[in-house]
Amino acid sequence: RGDAAVAAVAAGSAPPARVARRPDASVEEKFWEWEGHRIRYTEAGDEGPAMILVHGFGGNADHWRKNAPVLGKHGRVFAIDLLGYGYSSKPDPMKLEQNAIYNFENWSRQLRAFIKEVVGESAFLMCNSVGGVAGLQAAVDDKELVRGVCLLNISLRGLHVTKQPAFAKPFIKALQTTLRTTDIGKKFFGNVARAETVKNVLREAYADSNAVTDELVECILKPGLQPGAAEVFLDFISYSGGPLPEDLLPKVAETTPVRILWGRDDPWEIVTEGRKYGEYACVDRFIELPGVGHCPMDEAPDLVNPLLVEFVNDYREVTAGAE
Repeated sequence: RGDAAVAAVAAGSAPPARVARRPDASVEEKFWEWEGHRIRYTEAGDEGPAMILVHGFGGNADHWRKNAPVLGKHGRVFAIDLLGYGYSSKPDPMKLEQNAIYNFENWSRQLRAFIKEVVGESAFLMCNSVGGVAGLQAAVDDKELVRGVCLLNISLRGLHVTKQPAFAKPFIKALQTTLRTTDIGKKFFGNVARAETVKNVLREAYADSNAVTDELVECILKPGLQPGAAEVFLDFISYSGGPLPEDLLPKVAETTPVRILWGRDDPWEIVTEGRKYGEYACVDRFIELPGVGHCPMDEAPDLVNPLLVEFVNDYREVTAGAE
C-alpha cells in the first residue's frame, strides 16, 4: 500500500516489492477538438475508474509518462495538455485582455468538457503544481463530474496580488507588463527555452538531480519551442489574479475528497506552507514525501504511483462512477 511505500522511503530503503506484477498498460496519443482548439492527450487502460492527470506550468502530458502506464493497470487514464501547453493549440493571448485565455476558469471548462466528451463518466483528477488549481476549480464548478482530487505540490501562487508585499506591487506589475508587451519578454523567453536553462531549472525543482535526464528536458522543451509558446509563457507569468488554493478548498463539496501529496524538499512550494492546506475539511490526508521535490510523479514514480492507486481505491466504492 501507499503508506508502506512512504515509510520505506523515509527509512532510506526501497519500497516493498510486489509478488505479482501485471505488465504496464500501453499508452496512445490522441487529439480532441474543443471550442475550435486541438487538444492533445494520452490514454492508457481500458476499464476501471477514470483518472485524469493534469500537469503544471510549462509541463504537458509527457510529464506523467512514468505514471500513465502503471495507473492504466488499475483504471482508464488520461493525461491531458492544457490549452496553451504541450501539443495543444496555443491561441494568441496578446490579441485579448491580459489573462483572458490562460486562466483557471478556462482550464476548468476544458477539463469538465473533456470529462463529458472524451472520458464519458466522472473522474478522479491527479494534478501537479498550477494544474492543481485548475483541478480544484473544476471540482468546485461541477461536483458531479469530479470523484476526487489528488494534489501534488499544488502551487501556492506566491506572485498572486494578495500575497505580494505592498511596496513591491507596482514593481512586479511593471515587470510583468514589460515582459508581456515588449521585445524584452521575447528575449527572456528565448533564454529560458534552451536545453541548458531547462535542465538547470529542473535541477533546482527536483531534489534528486539524477532524475533530470535528457529525456525529461526534451519532453519539456520540445513543445515549448512551438509557435505561440512564448506568448503563452509571457501571458501566464503576468497572471497575478484568479483563485488561490485557499479560496477553492473551502468550496469543495463534502462529497468530493481531496488528498494532498507534497515533496518535502520542494524549494518553490514550501512544505510548511503546504501543510496549512491539510487543515481544510475536504482534505482527508496530507502526505509528505521525504527527499522529493516539486514534481513527485516524475521524480519518484515508484513512490507516487501506489499512493495515487490507493487514493482511487479508497473512494471508488463511495463516489459515483461508471465502473
